[in-house]
Amino acid sequence: MNFEQFNLDSRLMVGIKKAGYETATPIQEAAIPAALRGRDIIGTAQTGTGKTAAFVLPILHRLLFEGPRNVTRVLIVTPTRELAEQIHDVVKALAAGTKLRSATIYGGVGPAPQVKALRDGAEILIVCPGRFLDLVNQGHARLGKIETLVLDEADRMFDMGFLPDVKRIIKTLPTQRQTMLFSATFPSEVEFLASSTLKNPQKIAMGISRPAHTVTHALYPVPPHLKSQLLLALLKKTDTNSVLIFARTKYRAQKVSQQIERAGHKVTSLHGDRSQGQRQSALKGFKDGTHQIMVATDIAARGLDVESISHVINYDMPDTADAYIHRIGRTGRAQRTGDAFTLVTPEDNDMIKILERIMGSPLKRETLEGFDYTAAAPPKAAGEARGRGAPREDARRPPRPAPTPKSYGRNRLAPRKSR
Repeated sequence: MNFEQFNLDSRLMVGIKKAGYETATPIQEAAIPAALRGRDIIGTAQTGTGKTAAFVLPILHRLLFEGPRNVTRVLIVTPTRELAEQIHDVVKALAAGTKLRSATIYGGVGPAPQVKALRDGAEILIVCPGRFLDLVNQGHARLGKIETLVLDEADRMFDMGFLPDVKRIIKTLPTQRQTMLFSATFPSEVEFLASSTLKNPQKIAMGISRPAHTVTHALYPVPPHLKSQLLLALLKKTDTNSVLIFARTKYRAQKVSQQIERAGHKVTSLHGDRSQGQRQSALKGFKDGTHQIMVATDIAARGLDVESISHVINYDMPDTADAYIHRIGRTGRAQRTGDAFTLVTPEDNDMIKILERIMGSPLKRETLEGFDYTAAAPPKAAGEARGRGAPREDARRPPRPAPTPKSYGRNRLAPRKSR
């Protein structure tokens, strides 16, 4: 189905053609007509399937077709700054042939420009819950004209503890509106939010049960103390023009990034300890090729949209099968092929079995020729208790808090926390 068949406002075709859109993806083909009819939508789709344009295009069409200008009429709520900027970029690109305005609101930067955008009445606001709720409470936001609410990555907002803020924001909005909720998974809290917020929604689910067919998977079994050495050896034998590496924690991401840099690679990192300026610089450098490798945590990389990523390497196995699918979905996009390498230790065996059940076949195990898998572990640190085993590479991290029921998601096996 091509985009002319949606009968969108002709002014949108300028941005559609400029963005290189030709044939609609399945999520776009299903969601755009429903959204144009004003239906509430619950959408699930694998990353990289064109979900953002599926809700942005109907929003732009409605803003152009009817209603006032210079008034905030659309609110898009998303969990991270990076994803807010990604959506903002899509809005700007698709609205290129119009005079519609959008603005982002999130923490980590000064509030003055955001307050001005609210007062000036940008038609579309793309916000993160914390900063936006602060500005709402300070009386800066006029939300009485909101016609459309989009909740994007609702499961990640739950993971990050934002759902209470989201519920407070919803209470400030007009009850007569269109609401679209997108989530990769549906833990009970997200299901309750959907049932209490949406009216007779149309449910659209696209390909989240297994990874994209354009990705080749390989597991690299390795003793825990040799993970860093094996990673560096893999990078020596891999085309490193655009490689995304996932680590479990922000401490681990920073440490791995430093090890890769010392090995002579152009690398950057994306995690919770980086300032907003550092995050934007890292993303820009990775997209334009200044940095060939990026090391990231799950939360920091949510919404990362770089079509040319050739390899995803899981330095740490993710906590859930859904997280694995999201990670490796960063490669093999737009019909390109990609490779997903995962360094695995014996503690990952249960997750491997889950992934193999989802994909319906065993995952290929690989060994790297010439790598010494028998090298001894370093001696224990002085004073370490006997019988505790070799120290973990991230032993300097503070101890994890005791798990609570909230810390477990679908297929979650251990209370690891992405930071």
